[in-house]
Amino acid sequence: MKVLKFGGTSVGSVDNMKTVMDIVTDGEKKVVVLSAMSGTTNTLVEIADYLAKKNKDSARFVISKLEKQYYQTIRELYKSEDIIERAFMIVEDCFDTIKSFTSGVFTEASEKNILAQGEIISSNLFNLLLVQEGYKSTLLSALDFMKIDSDKSADQFYIEKNLCSLLENNISSDYYITQGFICLNSDDEIDNLQRGGSDYSASLIGAAIDADEIQIWTDIDGFHNNDPRVVEKTKKVDSLSFDEAAELAYFGAKILHPQTVLPAKLANIPVRLKNTMNRDDAGTIIMSDSKTEGLKAVAAKDGITAVKIRSGRMLNAYGFLKNIFEIFEFFKTPIDMITTSEVAVSVTIDNPTNLESIIMELKEYGDVEIDTDQSIVCIVGDMISSSQGLAMSVFDALGDIPVRMISYGGSDHNISLLISTKDKKRTLQAISDNLLN
Repeated sequence: MKVLKFGGTSVGSVDNMKTVMDIVTDGEKKVVVLSAMSGTTNTLVEIADYLAKKNKDSARFVISKLEKQYYQTIRELYKSEDIIERAFMIVEDCFDTIKSFTSGVFTEASEKNILAQGEIISSNLFNLLLVQEGYKSTLLSALDFMKIDSDKSADQFYIEKNLCSLLENNISSDYYITQGFICLNSDDEIDNLQRGGSDYSASLIGAAIDADEIQIWTDIDGFHNNDPRVVEKTKKVDSLSFDEAAELAYFGAKILHPQTVLPAKLANIPVRLKNTMNRDDAGTIIMSDSKTEGLKAVAAKDGITAVKIRSGRMLNAYGFLKNIFEIFEFFKTPIDMITTSEVAVSVTIDNPTNLESIIMELKEYGDVEIDTDQSIVCIVGDMISSSQGLAMSVFDALGDIPVRMISYGGSDHNISLLISTKDKKRTLQAISDNLLN
């Protein structure tokens, strides 16, 4: 059995939903994971923001507008009056849930309930489309099997146990439709896997059922060797290893959620990235062995802050780095890159929420310098086979572009550079022109 995940654009219109139906209904059993229709999650976030600010009139206006859009979609999507009536009831029920939060105290739990409605609507509408066309399709609520623990990590044992039970109870179906993104937390409250989490849902589901393949369907043909939004004439990458894909996803490649790779890697299940609008293209396959050598792709991650701690106390001392890292650990702030010298250590973070508190603690150990508006550029490939002269070729390619930090040797799959965000475009273009083409 395969797991197919379709993003918001793939189910973002009546025509696209019908295209997805044609892709799905090939007679082979599969689990289909759906995002909310494109634009819906952003609108639900807007509604939640209005309610958090106690601007209930604006929230009600946006709710009404979105509800009317869905009623129009229903009229265009179905031809059966019975199905139309069922669809109206489902959408009405979801919007009644949203409207219920326009009174009373608005909490974080309220927001998560509101955000969940997008996936609930899209999965219900798609399942009804399959039912209307006579296919054996069953809707499985992700809230019946997808769960995170108190550390907000996926509870894989719970997921496998409950999902396999649901599949066994509906064994006569050919297609199982469910929601990405949404889940229950350890208190059995509605929660989510964060933005882009539908990819992660698909990977967790694939690992739980030992799928033959996990397919992530989007609106592009797969991983490209550079960011097509920034660089001209990018090329599709045919294959990547799990580690290479994880590096690219973490460091900014938008096509794949960063957490998607790990469950598939642990279960050794191939992940294929495909284009809903170009279904005949093979896309990018991600597996344990990518079978190709050399540099493959580059990605960039913005919103990076560099923190430098300079202190003579580092010289010939032990325990200094431990003390530094414990400060970041205490404030639950992950570190992306690190470089050290005899008297200084530099690290990068992408979450500045607790930066002021971190700086206050670090000042006990030395002088602290902060650089904001930085980007990490991650060059990915088989670094072992192309290691000879690699660092020199990278610096030659960059020319006069200033590099704030460089990380090389910590992984067999990447070399990372820290640059000012204002230099990102020409950095990516230079790498593309000199190293990837």
